This record gives sequence, C-alpha cells and structure tokens, in this order.
Amino acid sequence: MPGQAELVLRRFGRRYAVLVRLLTLLPVCAIALLRVTPEHLAATAVTIGVAALWTCAYAWWLPRTPGTAPVVVDVVVLLGVCLSAYPTDAIDHRNVGWIRLLVTFACVTYQWHTSPRAGVAAALVVDGAMLVVTTTGGADGDVVLSQAWVLVATALSRAAWLLVRRAAERADRMAADAARAERESSVAAAVRAEEREFAASLHDTAAATLLMVGSGQVREDSAWLAAQARRDLDRLRSGGTGGARHTDLVRLLHAEVEAVHLDVELDAPERLVLPSDVAAVFADATREALNNVRRHAGTSRASIRLGGDERRLALDVADRGRGFSPDAVPATRRGLRESVHGRLRRIGGTATVRSTLGTGTVVRLEWGDGGE
Repeated sequence: MPGQAELVLRRFGRRYAVLVRLLTLLPVCAIALLRVTPEHLAATAVTIGVAALWTCAYAWWLPRTPGTAPVVVDVVVLLGVCLSAYPTDAIDHRNVGWIRLLVTFACVTYQWHTSPRAGVAAALVVDGAMLVVTTTGGADGDVVLSQAWVLVATALSRAAWLLVRRAAERADRMAADAARAERESSVAAAVRAEEREFAASLHDTAAATLLMVGSGQVREDSAWLAAQARRDLDRLRSGGTGGARHTDLVRLLHAEVEAVHLDVELDAPERLVLPSDVAAVFADATREALNNVRRHAGTSRASIRLGGDERRLALDVADRGRGFSPDAVPATRRGLRESVHGRLRRIGGTATVRSTLGTGTVVRLEWGDGGE
C-alpha cells in the first residue's frame, strides 16, 4: 500500500503535468497561427481550436480520475492533430513545429502520472505517429531526427520520475519505521510503568504487611493481620480505583487511615473528586508515607492535611517521631524513591520530604499548579 509521500507525489505528478500542458498551450497556438498560410488558416484554426479545447478538458479531467482513461483519449486526440498535417500542408509550409511541441510535452508529461508500461506505450504511439507523418510528408531529415529525439526525452523524463518516486518510497519507509519505533517505545514505556506501579504496590501492601509480621510488630494471630492481608490482595487484584474515570480522594484516604496500624488525624474536605489516576497516586503515596511512620518513626500518631481542588492539590503527611536524614537513605530503598517520588512524577506532580533527627517528618505531595 502506498505511503503518504507517494500519494502526495502521485497527485503532484498529475497536477504538474496539467500545468505544463496549459502553460505551453498559448505559445504553441501562437506559433501555429503565425506561420500558417492564408489558404490553410481556417483548417489550421479549427485544428488548433480542437486541440486547445481538449487540453482544457484534459486539465480538468486528469486530476480527478485515477485511471488511464484521460491519457487514452489524449492519445486519440493527438493522433488526429498529427494527421491534420496532411490536409493543412503543414509539412510543406514548415508549420509542423507546433504539432511537434504538443507531442513532445505530452510524451514527457505522460511519464509523471502513469505506470512505466502505459507511459511508454502512449509516448510510442503518439511520437510514432508524428514520425510517420513527418517521414511520409517529405520533411527534412533534421525534422525527422529531432522528432526521434522526443523518445530520448521521454526516457529521461521517466528515469527522473522513477528516481523521485524511489525517494518518496524511501521517505515512506523511514516514516513507517519511525512510527513503528515510536509505537514500540510507547508500549515498552507503558509496560515498564505498569511493572513499576505493580512493584510499588507490592512493596506498599503485601511486602509491608509481611515485614511487620517478620519484625514482630504484629502477632501472627492478630485479627488485624487477616483483614489487612485481604485488603492487600484486593488492592493488587483491582489496581486501585476499579476502572472509574473519577474517584473521591477523601474516600480513599479514609480507607487508608482505617487500614493502617496508627492513630491518624485526617484534616480534609468532605469530598474531593479527582481523575482516578491522580486520586490513586495520592492514596498510594499516602499509604507508603504512613507505612514509613509505622515502621521507622517510633511513634503511633500521624496527621494528614489535604487542601486544594481538581486543578491544584497539596497533601501533607506529618509525624513527630524520631525523624531521619533524607540524604542518608540508601539508593536501594524503594519506599520513598518509587512509591512516593516516582508515583508523583508519573502524573506530573512533586513530592518533598522534610525531616531532621528528633523533630519528625513531613511528606508533602503536590499536583497541578501547586506541583509546578
């Protein structure tokens, strides 16, 4: 199937062929009328009129018809024009030049919008007819030879057009390769993003719960553990928002507060509906911040403050625990790097962590105008 560049080139070939035929029509007609003898003026004028009317019709028809029908009719008309050299004595009176010009421009421009077989065949028929007319009409050898050179010009025109067409095909292949590479890159990026999100979710849910059990923070027979395990599995299976386009972030935050093993003070509006991906990211990042409080802060209390609207959003998770030095966190730790910073970055937001030893920690999440 032809590409965009080749389709544009095809349209250009037809339009440019029409333009050449129209631009050369007036000079050709002028040459014919200036050299005609008085006794053949009427016949020559009729021939010129027919040729001019047909050229205008051809110029209208060719760009609108993808097939070869206009070329076939054009060949027939030009054959008639060539044969008109007999009754008008154009050869004897050396007034055959205008016919030769019509034939030359037709043969050359055929090559810009036809297949090689059709273009060459049309040129052979038209120029062959002109060669027969000039030869049998007793034209000078130079006239016959120059008419034969029209076939050379036709071949050069076809060769040049083939080179241009190959360049268009090469451009289409390059565009197709670039589009395919872009699609593959987009798919790979989407797969990587999904893998990162799943790894972050696994880190925030099941891995965090198992770590609490392994470190002795929660007893294996605790009723909270069974409920939390179910919540972790539901989270991993559903992907967060269940496919809805918009989600109430406050509802998600209440669910996280109820699930975490902490005493959390939530300061938020009654309802804040956001795009589901934004709401899910804020809820997931909040969960990881609360998990870090539970695991590392040495306190059982935390606070969440949410402000903003659907255009600009800011959320703080704060504690008054032992604090830490953010610069000292190893690069191998995924909690803040992927579950907080990475998530906010993927939706165009930002996350900042302010903490010093002995004064607690504040994790600030921002999105929209507030995140720029």
